[in-house]
Amino acid sequence: MEGAMDGAERKQAVLTVAFRYLDTYRELLQEEGDFCVIVVWIYWTCVCSASSSDEEKESRKKQVRPLFRHFRRIDACLQPREAFRGSDEIFCRVYTPDHSYVTIRSRLSCRVGEILALVKEKLQYSEDQPVLPGNLILVAVTSAGEKAVFRPSDEAVFTTLGVNTHLFACEPSELDSLLPLPEEIHWTPGDSKLHDMSAEEVANQLVVFDWELFSCVHEVEFVCYVFHGEQSRWRPLNLELVLQRCSEVQHWVATEILQCQSLPKRIQLLRKFIKIAALCKQQQDLLSFLAVVLGLDNPAVSRLRLTWEGLPGKFRKQFQQFESIADPSRNHKSYRDLITSLRPPLIPFTPLLLKDLTFLHESCKTFHGELVNFEKMVSGVTLAPENQLRPCITNSCFFLFFLVAIDTEMSPSHLQTKAYVRQLQVIDNQNLLFDMSCKLEPKDT
Repeated sequence: MEGAMDGAERKQAVLTVAFRYLDTYRELLQEEGDFCVIVVWIYWTCVCSASSSDEEKESRKKQVRPLFRHFRRIDACLQPREAFRGSDEIFCRVYTPDHSYVTIRSRLSCRVGEILALVKEKLQYSEDQPVLPGNLILVAVTSAGEKAVFRPSDEAVFTTLGVNTHLFACEPSELDSLLPLPEEIHWTPGDSKLHDMSAEEVANQLVVFDWELFSCVHEVEFVCYVFHGEQSRWRPLNLELVLQRCSEVQHWVATEILQCQSLPKRIQLLRKFIKIAALCKQQQDLLSFLAVVLGLDNPAVSRLRLTWEGLPGKFRKQFQQFESIADPSRNHKSYRDLITSLRPPLIPFTPLLLKDLTFLHESCKTFHGELVNFEKMVSGVTLAPENQLRPCITNSCFFLFFLVAIDTEMSPSHLQTKAYVRQLQVIDNQNLLFDMSCKLEPKDT
């Protein structure tokens, strides 16, 4: 009798773990076509209370949504962000060597071979295509002209693209002739729209958008990104978009300053960016805070001696304090001290979290022979995304009320700022940025 009771308790413990697993990862498990019958039965038994929202989820899956940097309509970019799943359908542009393009409708997790089949079908019916396309390859071309050829079996390539990286479909013989789009190579100097916007409004919109992106990231995406890499069964789609946003904000800061030809206005922009960084830090958005600081530390910006000398001492001292927080010495001690002193909710600097997880993964073996290295698992508890992300998101009612309060205004200026922040126009070619910097302040000045 005692043995039977022990067996029942063990079964109950196993079922409890299974239920918690299904509750945590149900969004990902729903995408599995070979979902076994017994797990389906357990899942629906445990979460039957959520069945009322299934129709809403299914309808949401069928919507065709524009991707992060493929927004072309203002009203689309103003919509709140939702977590992307591999089954979501999107519109995406694929260019040809002559810089014409076709717009395809595809699943986010679509294989490269399927993308090329869609492109080939579009080109066959194109009036501008005099010759039927042959054997096509898919290539990512950066603004600096670097090329990466995808394999036909690669999946979910859309979210891996850089800030100004575009997809090209061409024949293998045309690979060397591929060039970046003209707007990625040439730049036009002029006044920034940022001059007409308040630092408070821009910072608020940065925080709102970062929160929308960050709250879409599931903990399992960190595990897939670090521990599984290309062999992962699920692409960390939303995490890749957060990393892309971080890079985008850094280049946005440099772009806005270097496009400004007037020295007094450039100094004003410098002051405004330092103020934006301070407001992001105050609102505990460390992602945009450090991205702005790193953007101001870009070599093309930091070399502008006349611009920095015109900055009031108060702002220079404040920026030096921000630089000390971004200082990587002693394993980013200043940043770690800062984040320890903050109370959630907050938005952490995601690249550093990935760095910690990568170091843990690469410095410790997962297996010793046929035995599991539990020391690695115990060491990873304090670094686990579940332990660092959940505290950032939980107890966030006040923060959500704050986001609603700053995002309810519908005035034209508010909507213009919101659209601007969500569609940043940036130059991510470092060589071009440095050339722009030298034209503003030549090396002999």
